[in-house]
Amino acid sequence: MKQILQLEQQLLEAIKTSDVEVLNQLLHDDLLFIAPNSQTITKEMDLASHRKGEMVVESIESHVEQVQLINNTAIVVIVYHTKGKMLGNTIEGSFKYIRFWQRDGDYWKVIGGSCTQL
Repeated sequence: MKQILQLEQQLLEAIKTSDVEVLNQLLHDDLLFIAPNSQTITKEMDLASHRKGEMVVESIESHVEQVQLINNTAIVVIVYHTKGKMLGNTIEGSFKYIRFWQRDGDYWKVIGGSCTQL
């Protein structure tokens, strides 16, 4: 569980700084994520938004509510308090995420998740 919490922190830092290299390592190639507007986001869409500067994080704080390990899968429930811009639209508030990590050999990768505004 400690490793998953460290990976969540690494993911948060990569999101803050739009570190596409780290995001590429942490996100599974077949990632599917449901955004608050119900849009399905793929890994390539996520990386492209960071490459193009369409995802700007002004501030973000996180609180992990729950981590559950099931075989080679970890389920994380986390709340982000964030402010920034996505595709030119202001994003501000609290968002609850569920994220699924799967162990692939020696590495953990995010395979899916969903987010809703609180």
